[in-house]
Amino acid sequence: MPDGRRKFFYGKTKEDVRRKLLRALHAIEVGTLTDSRGISVGEFLDQWLLEVVQPNVRPWTYKGYEVHVRRHLKPAIGHIPLNKLTPLHVQQLLNVKRNEGLRPKSIRYIRGTLRTALNQAVRWDLISRNPASLVDGPRVEHYEIRPFTPEEARIFLAAMKGDRLEALYSVALTMGLRQGEALGLCWKEVDLEMGYLRVSKQLQRLGGETRLVEPKTVRSRRTLALPASIASSLREHRDRQLKERVVAGDKWTETDLVFTTPTGKPIEATKISKDFHRHLDRAGLAQRRFHDLRHSCATFLLVQGVSPRVVMEVLGHSQISLTMNTYTHVLPELRRQAADRMDELLNER
Repeated sequence: MPDGRRKFFYGKTKEDVRRKLLRALHAIEVGTLTDSRGISVGEFLDQWLLEVVQPNVRPWTYKGYEVHVRRHLKPAIGHIPLNKLTPLHVQQLLNVKRNEGLRPKSIRYIRGTLRTALNQAVRWDLISRNPASLVDGPRVEHYEIRPFTPEEARIFLAAMKGDRLEALYSVALTMGLRQGEALGLCWKEVDLEMGYLRVSKQLQRLGGETRLVEPKTVRSRRTLALPASIASSLREHRDRQLKERVVAGDKWTETDLVFTTPTGKPIEATKISKDFHRHLDRAGLAQRRFHDLRHSCATFLLVQGVSPRVVMEVLGHSQISLTMNTYTHVLPELRRQAADRMDELLNER
């Protein structure tokens, strides 16, 4: 370096290092070589949030990164000079969070945020390698999917008959919508005459209030055909909502949301989850997450022989591998169906 210090470069191959060195030598000549000397990890993370994260991600995603930086990363390693951060510092951070009682999944998210940020520092040539990439996160026990059986689904729907939010549970179960997508569904996106609904927003809590935000991915925006029974259920729900609007009078809040409180306001996801557990108890069914309604929809479609590609489109998955990896429990049934159909084809008289 011009001041006599040494700057080191690392790469997977000799050619990688050679290219980095040539870029650095050229940057020195034109005066554009970046240098992390004097920059702390905390200062860099603030800059990363402001210049990289905030302009390019959804508000909810930004909030998650910001919370990780503010609550976990800066208090623990924010004071360390960026170019002095080592894998041992990262490992000690993860150990502290584990001792504080954080769940392994939360710790992996924190490590993921740091790794993503430091990848940007590498691209900016502030550091030569990413210390967070050299540390493994804690092992996470994956949540076991607990879809309804067809009989359990019928029992649940029968138990929900007459409930003011009967249509919400029916839509989640038969259409495979995420909870936020169902709660963010607007009437302008529902065509009961043509028999379809469009998923274009989802309801999330941001900054202490509920907001309609963009879906998770581009593929999450999708148009779905409505089964006749669901279209009928939504008509009944719309009639019920119109009566509630008359009763509420001046207290009614116009949101155009399909599923609201009796005064038209958005419904909190936590309330729906609590009500769902209460309904399961009342129906005599085992407890599971609201999200398992979505898993039930996918499972029912797959075991009926619906193409995994179609199931992917219904669920709004970004890749078909995500669909099949999520529903590996259905694969034995699909293999048996394939074998039976092959047998029927070759032995047909």
